[in-house]
Amino acid sequence: MTAQPQALTIGIAGLTGKFARLVASSLLQRSNVILRGYVRNPTKLHSSLVEHSRVQVVQGEAYDLSAARSFAKGCDVIICAYLGDNKFMTEGQKVLIDACAAEGDPMIEVKEYLQQRRVNAVHILIGAFMDTFFSPYFQIWDGKEKKLRFWGEGNEVWESTSYKSAAEYVAAVAVEREAVGIKKFLGDRKTIQQIAEVFNSVYGFRPQIERLGSLDEQFELMNKLRREFPEEPMKYTALFYQYYCVNGQCHLGDFPSLDNAKYPEIQPETFEAFLRRMPLATLE
Repeated sequence: MTAQPQALTIGIAGLTGKFARLVASSLLQRSNVILRGYVRNPTKLHSSLVEHSRVQVVQGEAYDLSAARSFAKGCDVIICAYLGDNKFMTEGQKVLIDACAAEGDPMIEVKEYLQQRRVNAVHILIGAFMDTFFSPYFQIWDGKEKKLRFWGEGNEVWESTSYKSAAEYVAAVAVEREAVGIKKFLGDRKTIQQIAEVFNSVYGFRPQIERLGSLDEQFELMNKLRREFPEEPMKYTALFYQYYCVNGQCHLGDFPSLDNAKYPEIQPETFEAFLRRMPLATLE
């Protein structure tokens, strides 16, 4: 008789977010997983999660240690799916770490804090989200003008993974009890010129490509905007995101050096596969 997989209770902090929902969907395909969500407003949860028999919900604020402890109690693994400003991302994660440490359940500042609190952690790196890359927020793809804009020389490599593929990897790592440390996954690595060729293959036209300036000029502009508009991060965060994606500092490396091969059941989407499931009108 085949042994049944051991039951796992996996918590997701920030379950109302789009990426968190994709992770939850992938986890719930595993019959041994019980999912626990930590949310500020349960009314924002998707109905498929609210009605699922293996989903539990704990309501609480990101900085509420008491509520976070109630959420962490009994969890085998906790996934942080928060998205916000620097304080929210660091202090919110610290509260989760304290909750885990208090209940005894198994980025520089966050990593140092983890080491102090002796909580085992996994950091999953995936490059830039493809979904974000083609969004208006990111300011690379202009759907109205059918144009790709970039900073640099045009030969810089974009490392990227779709929400869908990243969620599958996060779920796979979450159910692996021995997982710890840094995991690196990618769906594709391409220059802006190569991405334009993918457009041509998928949609039958090659977008115009517009160079906005050098990386040095981008660095100067993004810091200037941050100094001038410290309380308006949407004016400059995309520029920071772009800059550190392509300047080489945050590159994950060629595919043989990644962790993709350790999870052969997952076939990550390339830029081409991602675009083939996205109608052009959606990108516009």
